[in-house]
Amino acid sequence: MKGIEYEYIHEDLPNKSALLLQCNPVHKKLPVLVHDGKPVAESLVIIEYVDEVWKEKYPLLPQDPYERAKARFWAKFADEKCVPAMFATFYKQGEEQEKSAKETQEHLKTLESGLEGKPFFGGETIGFVDISVAWIVVWAQITGEIVNIKLVDEERLPLLSVWFQQVLENPSIKECLPPREKLLEHNRAFHKILMAAST
Repeated sequence: MKGIEYEYIHEDLPNKSALLLQCNPVHKKLPVLVHDGKPVAESLVIIEYVDEVWKEKYPLLPQDPYERAKARFWAKFADEKCVPAMFATFYKQGEEQEKSAKETQEHLKTLESGLEGKPFFGGETIGFVDISVAWIVVWAQITGEIVNIKLVDEERLPLLSVWFQQVLENPSIKECLPPREKLLEHNRAFHKILMAAST
């Protein structure tokens, strides 16, 4: 969206490269952005870094300090509340899974309130929260399909559902998403590993 040229390097996570371990020695995970030879780790930190370095090209965070704080709040809420509940739905079973699914849906409903009747969390255009959160809804759909629980219900979450479709229509975002079947296959294999480990 900012029109910045970059090189994408695929990482084989079971066999982490020396470069990844050098660039993110604390968490030893992705994503990592390397800019001018300096590594920046963690998704939300990377998005803010990119926005600060390339301010003049499609600003992602609002200029107003209060609106900027709200954007950071919703991105953090999604990361700290929606993601763990959704992951628990992905790997738990029975009553625990049902409880996690309900919790996920409640968190997504709370997240939906952050739209405040606007087409995007950023207002009329896609911004920081939209970019930070879109993958979560993609993963919610994939998770739901694998464990046979619909986490994103159009009736229960009408605004979030419409928002998600609008975000996915953006050419920059569409271009960055892996093919759905590939995501489904990868996550099914991951789910099998988790299930085998829990028995």
